[in-house]
Amino acid sequence: MKQRNKRAVVRIGMLPLGIAAALSPVVASAAESGEKDATTLDRIEVTGSRIRQVSLETAQPVISLSRADIQKQGFTSVADILQNISAAGSPSISRADALASGEEVGGQYIDLRNLGPERTLVLIDGKRMGISSGGYSDLASIPTSVVERIEVLTDGASALYGSDAIAGVVNIITRKGFDGAEAGAYIGQYGQGDGTKQIYNFLIGSTGDRSSVALGVEYTKEDPVYAKDRPFSATGQGPYHPAPYDLTSSSVASNGWSGISQRGVISNGPCGGGLMSPTTEDFCGEGLGRSWTVDAGGDPTNFADYHPTNAGDFANSNQQMLLQTGIERRSVFANGSFDLTDNVRFTADALYTHRETLQQIAGYPYRSSAYATPLSATSYFNPLDKSITFQRRTWEVPRQTLSELTTYRFSGGFEGTFDIADKPWDWDVGYVYNENKGVKTGTGNLFIPNVRSAVGPSFLDTDGVVKCGTSSKPIEDCIPWNPLSPYGANDPGNLSDPALQAYLFLPSHDTSETSTTVYSANLSGVLANLPAGDLGMAVGYEHRREQAHYDPDALNQSGLSTDLSGGPTAGGYSLNELFLEFSVPVLADVPGAKELSFDIAGRYSDYNTFGDTVNGKFGLKWRPIEDLLVRGTIATGFRAPTVADLYGGTSETFDNYTDPCDTMFGTAIRNAGVAARCTGDVPAGFRQEASGGSPASGPGAQSNYTYLSGSNSHLTPETSKSYTFGFVYSPSWAEGLDVSLDWWKIRIDDVIASETVTSILNQCYVQGIDGACGRFERDAVSGQVVDATRILVNGGYQETAGYDFNVGYKLPETAFGQFRFDWKSTYIDYLEYKRDNEEVTPINQYTGWDSNFRIRSNLTLDWSKGDFGASWTARYYSGMKEACAYDLEGGSECNMPDFVSAYTLEQPSHQRGSNTFHDMQFRYSTPWNATVSLGANNVFGHEGPVTYGDPNSDFDYYGGFDIGRFYYLKYQQRF
Repeated sequence: MKQRNKRAVVRIGMLPLGIAAALSPVVASAAESGEKDATTLDRIEVTGSRIRQVSLETAQPVISLSRADIQKQGFTSVADILQNISAAGSPSISRADALASGEEVGGQYIDLRNLGPERTLVLIDGKRMGISSGGYSDLASIPTSVVERIEVLTDGASALYGSDAIAGVVNIITRKGFDGAEAGAYIGQYGQGDGTKQIYNFLIGSTGDRSSVALGVEYTKEDPVYAKDRPFSATGQGPYHPAPYDLTSSSVASNGWSGISQRGVISNGPCGGGLMSPTTEDFCGEGLGRSWTVDAGGDPTNFADYHPTNAGDFANSNQQMLLQTGIERRSVFANGSFDLTDNVRFTADALYTHRETLQQIAGYPYRSSAYATPLSATSYFNPLDKSITFQRRTWEVPRQTLSELTTYRFSGGFEGTFDIADKPWDWDVGYVYNENKGVKTGTGNLFIPNVRSAVGPSFLDTDGVVKCGTSSKPIEDCIPWNPLSPYGANDPGNLSDPALQAYLFLPSHDTSETSTTVYSANLSGVLANLPAGDLGMAVGYEHRREQAHYDPDALNQSGLSTDLSGGPTAGGYSLNELFLEFSVPVLADVPGAKELSFDIAGRYSDYNTFGDTVNGKFGLKWRPIEDLLVRGTIATGFRAPTVADLYGGTSETFDNYTDPCDTMFGTAIRNAGVAARCTGDVPAGFRQEASGGSPASGPGAQSNYTYLSGSNSHLTPETSKSYTFGFVYSPSWAEGLDVSLDWWKIRIDDVIASETVTSILNQCYVQGIDGACGRFERDAVSGQVVDATRILVNGGYQETAGYDFNVGYKLPETAFGQFRFDWKSTYIDYLEYKRDNEEVTPINQYTGWDSNFRIRSNLTLDWSKGDFGASWTARYYSGMKEACAYDLEGGSECNMPDFVSAYTLEQPSHQRGSNTFHDMQFRYSTPWNATVSLGANNVFGHEGPVTYGDPNSDFDYYGGFDIGRFYYLKYQQRF
């Protein structure tokens, strides 16, 4: 594919000295199977090559995690295991993303190189997993007990596997040929007494001379953790702002505190309307109180019992939020094989998983002005003689989303071997069907027509009950609501009434279904015996169909609920692909070349949506001496637009954006031209509103209005180029020692990405593109952006480069036992992103900012002697920078007030320090054929720093860090 990058393949510069002090993965070695294979079908397909072979060494770097490696960890899911490899990026949807919404929420995904989970291809036994309509592979659907090993190819591989293999490939190898029975149990809990995790599994299998069959079940349950139960998330403010906030602060509506509280607020009392005021001196002084809250224990129908709203009336929404979502999973899996002849085998496997994930966020921050539902002047509950605009957080009914996903997967086929002129050949034909059915049940959002009736006219009937309507014309099937009656009160019309809750809050049910169907045929073998070795070849054909639909509840589609509305997604595509691969030995056993070989692969893909594409890959293996392997690859790749990209419905979103016209942090304060273009569109002293109606505290604030986001049926594929070059050193003078260093670079062009409200506004005001100024709407009086529509586009590029450094050493056995250590590190040189093809658009650099760590490093020390063993792992994350919150400027936490760089405007910044988490495990193999393991993750109870940018979470804490010391006990019994 055409590469538009003008930069040299190797970026000029020194590999920082830090790589020598904090780097690591392991040499690409595949784990031994450990389970019997009954026939002569012994050649295997290694991740990174489609040529079946006995040698497990390829030209591309592969990280391999054996079952023994997995058992020595205290992590309970495939996603958590993969998230802790150094090449993994930050979780795209972490379990701390309580506010996230959409089809993928509730699942667990892997994101290699921080390029997005849709750019990492996930395979099960070399065959594609099913994906969501957005292209995400849910690792939460895979039970850990079925995994034999995990291989991670940290290299582009579209030439071998097709679309999505841009950042790398994860291949999950399942257990086969199991003979006997095995039962296991795992139970753990955080030191704070919450977040209990339980896993129970059972596997039984039988292997004979010509057949094998195995059946397993697994049950997993992980309890949620509340944000209120951790100091770093209880208030969302960190140590620098003790609660409650001072109302003079611009951040009253950020970091967990909200002016829309559970106490109810009158926002247009006798002195007029407007934003909240810090004063409590009187009701109607000049520029003073304009919103009122009922006194504690006061009568909400008597205005004399009200006071001007102050900080003590605010809601700490974090008190109802989940810091870590709960998850429950039930799985059944089976596999079998039967040798029809000595050279032909039938294989099949099946998987069923039902996964449930629970999210909870605080009760809805209802503003009557947003839905034209004022408290009627003739409502029995109205303390004034006019219609009242009110605000009320529905604390009594927190918003919850139960995400259920059921996965059905079947894979079957025939495979065999034959010889041509004494040269071995392998073939297989197969079928894969993967179906995911999802249901999302939402509660805690209000049904607007019922709210309108409940706050409309009402009266006290002769039976002493307040009813809707008037005495002469009551409204049946309506329950009146007093939104000014605070949480915990026992007043008539209080939201604690179960009947009122049932009337106002209607549940929603979103459904989704995706299916992946694959037919394939492959052939690989030896074309010729050359002087330097066998000339290998693989060729194959694949037909694939992807179908998906996502149907939001009719209630949500109608826009009559406080939930975000969205349209349905429906569609599909199909493709045919051919691939060809050659393994070409050039030299062997000559001076300067114990081995020299090339691997060449190409793939032709023909889609019924955008057309065809051809991608290739070239790999080099050179062993100048026995102890040293030099390797490198060059590859092109692509990612096809997904069903959601092409046919996704238009949905409402609360965007995080930066208005360039804002007079505190917008571009207008630094650029006279921008300021001039803003004049007339916004009033003097304009401040962008954040959620809740208060002024935004800094850039990237969440909007107070919903905007529209949609798909684009004219999208074309993303294209990529990737490079790797490195070496593996296995010195003969230190048996068991392997050292590897690999440089890598990935460039993606025509990136499929959603426009942002920020980019649309910048096009209008910063870049002066007149056409963009008609793509949003501002309120004529306040100047706030009240409407905008953004779509997916192909544009700009992403590029990243770095180094993987690995050391593994199995020391000679001593009288004290067997020692080994494994050190894996990734150093990111840069990660840059340009959103579009406009020359004036800046290039954003992400490495070292927010959650894009420059260095991740894991060091594991393991000891075993007889029936006993122990391991210790240190997980290292380098320090990060983030922009200071604007109300914090000048504080001690803003330790880089004058920060400036070539890619960032001068801005006060905060440098966070590095973090290391330590894990330990002790294990004992009992005389009754069992293994007992006792361990702790984050054994020192380390907490990461406060992060005001809320990276990968909805709290001031990075969503990928441990949230406490976690103890666990694991028991595995073999029969």
